[in-house]
Amino acid sequence: MDFPDSFDVSVSYERIKPFVHHTPVLHSTDLNEKIGTKVWLKCENFQKVGAFKFRGACNAVLPLENSIAKNGVATHSSGNHGQAIAKAAQIKGIPAYIVMPSNAPIVKIEAVKGYGAEIIFCEPTQMAREQTLLEVIEQTNAYFVHPYDDANVVLGQASSAWEFLHQIPELDLIITPVGGGGLLSGSILAAEAFHTSNNQPLCKVMAAEPEQANDAYRSMLSGSIQSLTDEQITNPTIADGLRTSLGTIPFQVMSRAQTEIVCVSEESIVQAMRYIWERFNMIIEASCAVPIAALLEKKITPIFKNIGVIITGGNVDLDHLPWNKKQ
Repeated sequence: MDFPDSFDVSVSYERIKPFVHHTPVLHSTDLNEKIGTKVWLKCENFQKVGAFKFRGACNAVLPLENSIAKNGVATHSSGNHGQAIAKAAQIKGIPAYIVMPSNAPIVKIEAVKGYGAEIIFCEPTQMAREQTLLEVIEQTNAYFVHPYDDANVVLGQASSAWEFLHQIPELDLIITPVGGGGLLSGSILAAEAFHTSNNQPLCKVMAAEPEQANDAYRSMLSGSIQSLTDEQITNPTIADGLRTSLGTIPFQVMSRAQTEIVCVSEESIVQAMRYIWERFNMIIEASCAVPIAALLEKKITPIFKNIGVIITGGNVDLDHLPWNKKQ
């Protein structure tokens, strides 16, 4: 399958359902009052490996035929996708080779090791990731599972929004963060599938990203995939999971849906992380605090009756919480 379709969403969900957690949905009166409408949080931070990425990894790795899987799987990742592939490979009983940037968070590096994968470090650029991965694949003949530009990965990520819509059918907006676009494009497909199969109004799907990594926003404006600027690479966003450029498959889905993206400041991301900790007693990653920041900054208009936010992960280095840093 070269391109994901909304008709494939339910099939993919049934395939991975035995292996993934059916994650809970939380809400808060205080958050509702701040935003002025009902806000629901889909807590993928409680997913296996602590992030939604396990869904896509399962849908890509577990169905592999033995003739392909015998040499293992390989990918590049700043953390959560690497953990997810490592865990899926562990379940399938095959090797995993994970290329990680040298500035990846320690907590994510240790988690990848914990699932038994071999880590190969590279410079923190997209070019270095891809070149190092090619070398690994040449040496091992492992099967490459792209972090987001893969139809089965996108359909696996779609299962989060698919679950979400079945839990809260009245959702009229889902907001996700956007980095490579796998979750965002999957959520668009899930909303379309739910609309078709359940005769429900089509739920709008949009995204939020850091101003310091606004390549997806610029891509939608220009009509072609844009990269991070040199300044954004030199001074990276705190949202480490969103430092990647869009994939071709996600971008095509996003473009077809004319997806809206809003951007938020670094300060607001930290404030959103802290707010979720104080009100929900949850530590969440900076990357998934981005949609919360967009809501708190009143970047989302018009007002929707039921807004869903996918909380994408909770793998945070507790020794380096951003609000504890000296200014």
